[in-house]
Amino acid sequence: MIILKNLRKRYQTGHDALRGINLKVDRGELVFLTGHSGAGKSTLLKLIGLLERPSSGKIIVDDEDLDTLGSKQIPFYRRKIGMIFQNPTLLNDRSVFENLALPLRIADFSEAEIRSRIHASLELVGLLKKQNQFPLALSGGEQQRVGIARAIVSRPEIILADEPTGNLDPELSREIMKLFARLNQVGITLVIATHDMALISEFDFRQIHLQDGKVTAPQSEPQT
Repeated sequence: MIILKNLRKRYQTGHDALRGINLKVDRGELVFLTGHSGAGKSTLLKLIGLLERPSSGKIIVDDEDLDTLGSKQIPFYRRKIGMIFQNPTLLNDRSVFENLALPLRIADFSEAEIRSRIHASLELVGLLKKQNQFPLALSGGEQQRVGIARAIVSRPEIILADEPTGNLDPELSREIMKLFARLNQVGITLVIATHDMALISEFDFRQIHLQDGKVTAPQSEPQT
């Protein structure tokens, strides 16, 4: 469960990216975070992923107050988080397999476990046969699916996706969203930032609309 209490983020420029966000995302829920560019979607995901710290307010994930986490504890917290971005930023000098293996080796998994997890992740995104190819040999949609596989290879409890279909055509975008829906069916919590209202209207998941750093649209569940 993710709980945000009066969450605020002000940058050094004086810009208020988030202005008092109160929100709850239940364990195993998929929610769409919508709003125009600059509404605060990316900032919100960065704060949950502890890529940045809030100026004030609380973020509680699975009953753990993130304010209490020191620098040495953050890497362990991030192991439960899978991050997906509009640009998957793959390492072009490494194969698909090696791109996925890197975070697992850093986490000191055995080679047998690494191979097992990578095969399972690539099979889920339909790219097992591409494991020995290099990113530049893949299409844009395939690269994004590798990015998703990399995010799930550590078997995270939560996936945070920031405009994951922004560079894809409508058909590929729909396939990526269907993949997220399948991940949700196995119990993963997903928070997906997107501006593609036509696409997400095809899926029956809660929408949270941000405008100027605030939640504005009525929610299907009460805010916390």
